[in-house]
Amino acid sequence: MSYFDAASAAPLHPVARQALLASLDDGWADPARLHREGRKARLLLDAAREAAAEAVGCRADEVVFTASGTRAVHTGVAGVLAGRRRVGRHLIVSAVEHSSVLHSAEAFEAEGGEVTRVAVNRAGAVDPSAYAAALRPDSALACLQSANHEVGTVQPVAEVAGACRAAGVPLLVDAAQSLGWGPVGGDWSLLAASAHKWGGPPGVGLLVVRKGVRFAAQGPVDERESGRAPGFENIPAVVAAVASLRAVRAEAAQEAARLRELTERIRARVPRLVPDVEVVGDPERRLPGIVTFSCLYADGEALLHELDRAGFSVSSGSSCTSSTLTPSHVLKAMGVLSEGNVRVSLPPGAAEEDVERFLDVLPAAVAGVREKLGAPAPAVRARSEELVVDSLGKRCPIPVIELAKVIGEVPVGGTVRVLSDDEAARLDIPAWCQMRGQEYVGEEPAEQGTAYLVRRTG
Repeated sequence: MSYFDAASAAPLHPVARQALLASLDDGWADPARLHREGRKARLLLDAAREAAAEAVGCRADEVVFTASGTRAVHTGVAGVLAGRRRVGRHLIVSAVEHSSVLHSAEAFEAEGGEVTRVAVNRAGAVDPSAYAAALRPDSALACLQSANHEVGTVQPVAEVAGACRAAGVPLLVDAAQSLGWGPVGGDWSLLAASAHKWGGPPGVGLLVVRKGVRFAAQGPVDERESGRAPGFENIPAVVAAVASLRAVRAEAAQEAARLRELTERIRARVPRLVPDVEVVGDPERRLPGIVTFSCLYADGEALLHELDRAGFSVSSGSSCTSSTLTPSHVLKAMGVLSEGNVRVSLPPGAAEEDVERFLDVLPAAVAGVREKLGAPAPAVRARSEELVVDSLGKRCPIPVIELAKVIGEVPVGGTVRVLSDDEAARLDIPAWCQMRGQEYVGEEPAEQGTAYLVRRTG
C-alpha cells in the first residue's frame, strides 16, 4: 500500500520511535517534583523545549507543549483575544485557514466579536495588501497559515507579519504543514504546530507566544506549561516529537528537492493522462510534497475508494466525501472545481516507482468512476433557444454531467439553465465553463434551489 496522505498525518519517523521508547524509562515521573525520578523527567522536558525553540527560532521560555495542534491554536487565539480585549474585539483570518482557526473565529463571533475573513486568489494565496487593509485600531489578533493543508500553497507570512507589526497587531501563524520543512520567517507573534504532521507521535502540539504579547490564559489554570496547557505533560511523546522534528529538518533540503520533482511530475502528467482535469494551488510557491487536482464528472468519494483498492491512500476536498455535502471551504474560497478532488501528499521517503504506478493507475480509476456516473439521463424540456436541465436533488458531479450532455443541443448563443440545490454547483458549473470554453452567465434564484445559466459559445 502506498501512503500518499502525509498532509493529514505523516508516518512515525524512525527517530521518533527510538526516542519514544528510550524516554519511557526516564520520562514517566512528575517533572515538577524534586526527587531523582522527577529531576530526570524535568531534564528530558527542558532539553526538548530547548531543541524545539532552536528549531522554531525563539526563546525556550516562549515554547509550550499542548495536547494537539488544534489545542495549540484554540489556546493561542483565545488567550490573545482575551489579553487584548481592551484594544478591541476584531479578529482577522484568511478564508482558507485550517478548521481549528475557523472554529475559534466562529466561537469568537458567537461571543459578540467581529471577524474579517480575507479572500484568496485562485491559487489559494492571500494578498498582503488585503491583510493590511483589514487591520483596524480595534484589531486584537490576525491569523495566517504558513502553507495550506489542502492545496499546498505557501502564504506570504513575512509580508503580512510586517504589516501587522507596523499596526501593532499580533499575528498567529499556523505552521502545522510547514514547520517540518523549515522555520517560519517574518516578525510573527505566535506560532502553532502539530507533531503528527512531521512524523512525531499524535497528541503533541506546539504553541509559541513571543515575549511582550498580551496573553490571558482561558479556563482553569495550573502551574504547568506557564499556565497555558494544564495537565500532566506526556514527556515521552514530547521528546519523540522534538527528536523527529530535528531529524526531518536535517533531511529537509535534500528531501524537498526530491519530492518537488515527484509532485511536479504529477502536476504535469495528470492533465495529459486524464481529460477534463484542473490542477489547483500555486504552481511555484507551494510545499514540496502536496499536489491537488479535480476531475470533472467524477465523484470524489468513489474515486478515493477506487484508488484505495488499487493500493493508494489519498484524500479529497470534494463535497462528495463530506457528510455535509458542501465543498471544501478551501476549494470554495479559491473558486476552483471541487468535484472529483484528489490530494496527493507524499511523505518523506516516498518512492519514485510508487508515483509512477499511481500515474499508471489513475486514468482507469477516473474513467471507471465517470462511466458509473454517466448513466443518469437529464430531465430536459425545450424553452425556445434555452434548455432547462432539472438536476434538483442530485449531487455532484451529476449536475455538471447533465449540463455537458445537453450543451450541444442548443444553438451557438443559446443557453442552458441548470436547476440545482447542491452547493457544489456554484463552484463546479463555472469551473466547467472555463475548462470547456463556454460562457458562464451567472445564477438566479429559482422556485427550488438555484438556476445556473450557461451560454454556448461554440
